[in-house]
Amino acid sequence: MPAIVNSVLENSIAEELEIEKGDEILSVDGIKMLDMIDYNFYMKSELITIEIKKKNGEIEEYEIEKDYDEDLGIVFESAVFDKIKPCLNHCIFCFVDQQPKGLRDTLYIKDDDYRLSYLQGTYITLTNLTDKDKERIRKMHLGPFYVSVHTTNPELRVKMLRNPNAGKALENLAWFRKNKIPFHAQIVLCPGINDGKELDRTLSDLEKLKKTVLSVAIVPVGITQFRGENNLNNLKSVDEKCAKETLEIASKYKRVCCSDEFFLLANEPIPPAKYYGNFCQLDDGVGSLRLTLDDFYKLKLPKKISKPFKIVFACSYAAKNMLDEISIKLNKIKNLEVKICPVKSEYWGQDITVAGLITTEDLIKTVKNEICDIVVIPSVMLRPYSEDFLDGKNLDYVKEQSGKKFFVQQNIYSLKEVVEFISQL
Repeated sequence: MPAIVNSVLENSIAEELEIEKGDEILSVDGIKMLDMIDYNFYMKSELITIEIKKKNGEIEEYEIEKDYDEDLGIVFESAVFDKIKPCLNHCIFCFVDQQPKGLRDTLYIKDDDYRLSYLQGTYITLTNLTDKDKERIRKMHLGPFYVSVHTTNPELRVKMLRNPNAGKALENLAWFRKNKIPFHAQIVLCPGINDGKELDRTLSDLEKLKKTVLSVAIVPVGITQFRGENNLNNLKSVDEKCAKETLEIASKYKRVCCSDEFFLLANEPIPPAKYYGNFCQLDDGVGSLRLTLDDFYKLKLPKKISKPFKIVFACSYAAKNMLDEISIKLNKIKNLEVKICPVKSEYWGQDITVAGLITTEDLIKTVKNEICDIVVIPSVMLRPYSEDFLDGKNLDYVKEQSGKKFFVQQNIYSLKEVVEFISQL
């Protein structure tokens, strides 16, 4: 995919040059860019020449004088301008393979591109990393990366990823250490496969890489009711016993954190912020509940609001306990009534408990019969920069079918905007 302009920032150089959505950046200083890594590198100059193909097909060239670190103010449609490196694995727990047909096309894309890992924090397995890729990483001092390790046992990793190259994990990670390339590690825990002694071995191997490993996140395998349709292995969900054992093993190592789900499954309290360090892997659900709770207790709540008002929080089951705690405080505000309504995932199956996978019909069924003035949902239920749910339907459809008004909480790690909304009532 070429370097297509998606939007232009106000008061930027790009706006001044009348660069528009749909224009294509052909080259910078005569060099065709492969991705945003190239773009960011070539922008570090006081004088550049860019060649642009306008929407009407005309080609224009601009010589630009600017500050060394000044950006043009262009937002591109994609972070890569050539082909995304595809995933060549067939992981036994792959969530993409556990989806039914008919969802958004983007949900079926499997990428394993080191550039997206560096630029956007996506996870890579390193099974398709070439010598040319390594040389570029080394020369440009790229990092940190986010690596799906899962296990350091070569034979087991080949079995789990179903790729003969998967057994080279430790070799690639050792190369990272040699070249001072930092990375965050992820382990998707599959009971009976890479847990217990295998997990202990993996964490021990990662510990030997010392501070090259910035953090390790352990997350439970996600299993949907569609897995049988895709002939996946007979995976088991993490239960209370497995969760407790995993927490105990992880506690022996530095910079290793289990996702919030492990504490919920083990019926143990969410640990204090110190446990999560710098909250390096929030998108994996590692520390999101603690971050939200701590932020909430810093907020100043009103003592009362001007008229009776009822709010329903439609949430994931993973967030229920945290929101129950928060609702106790909110319900002390005079005239305010708050109710927590976790959304049961009938679409995916009971083992899926995260907000990002909630579908419109499950949401509608949860809130339709609730008497309330407004329903609060986290923005993670929607596709970024849109009001579309993952099943292709949008928020207007949910409003129409449920008859409810909705408030979308944009910052999923803070209730500040919700409290500000309440304060204005």
